[in-house]
Amino acid sequence: MPTRYLIANWKMQLTDSESLKLTEQISRLLPAVPTTDIRVETVLCPTQTALDVVSGAARDAGISVGAQNVFWEDKGAYTGEISPLNLKDLGCDYCIVGHSERRTFLNESDEMVQRKVAALLRHNINPIICVGETRAEREAGKRDAVIIKQVQAALAEGGSRPTGNQHIIIAYEPVWVIGTGQAVSPTDAAAVHHIIRDMLREMYSVDEVEKNCFVIYGGSVNVTNLSAFLQEDVIEGALVGGASLQADEFIRLAELMST
Repeated sequence: MPTRYLIANWKMQLTDSESLKLTEQISRLLPAVPTTDIRVETVLCPTQTALDVVSGAARDAGISVGAQNVFWEDKGAYTGEISPLNLKDLGCDYCIVGHSERRTFLNESDEMVQRKVAALLRHNINPIICVGETRAEREAGKRDAVIIKQVQAALAEGGSRPTGNQHIIIAYEPVWVIGTGQAVSPTDAAAVHHIIRDMLREMYSVDEVEKNCFVIYGGSVNVTNLSAFLQEDVIEGALVGGASLQADEFIRLAELMST
């Protein structure tokens, strides 16, 4: 049975009580989504302070929970950070790393992303690795080079390997469309996904790529354009921002994902 990912990145948009309310709404509505021959893995990524309450509310509905950040050490004098051990205690199975907003506002480098990915895999937490080019890089014809560099760095050129049932999710998010309401064309996104897939095949075995690696799209995904993206077989899901903040819209995305 093929798997698709529907990942909600709530960023810093909701309070803890709002996150709990939205989780409860989604948990109540999601079981009504018709089952098909496509398995949809639903992941909610709230702020750090809401991880505990969201995890508790989501668990019984079969919804996974992810964090938006992690530090690469298990313990230490790292004020304000959160470790993989903390995330495990909070019920996290996934964690976003390398999001463009962290790269831009918090100077998260490729080296930092690499260390975070290694730490997550060490503790059996599935990394959601964000990659994407800026508008300037795209207009300069550097899109492919930027993507290749980011993926190679994040995975230590194959040094960070998934084991067992671990999943590595690569989310292609062109920086210049995030939050604009204007997505790239599905054909354009698929071209980048093929590049990423080819890179993964160079790093890992065929079995590892097919079983443990997923490439999804992010960047102004909504109920209007999701189906067009999913018509491209190489696109295996979506990382959703604003469209995940309303329960009804998120459930509609889940319905589209399963068809």
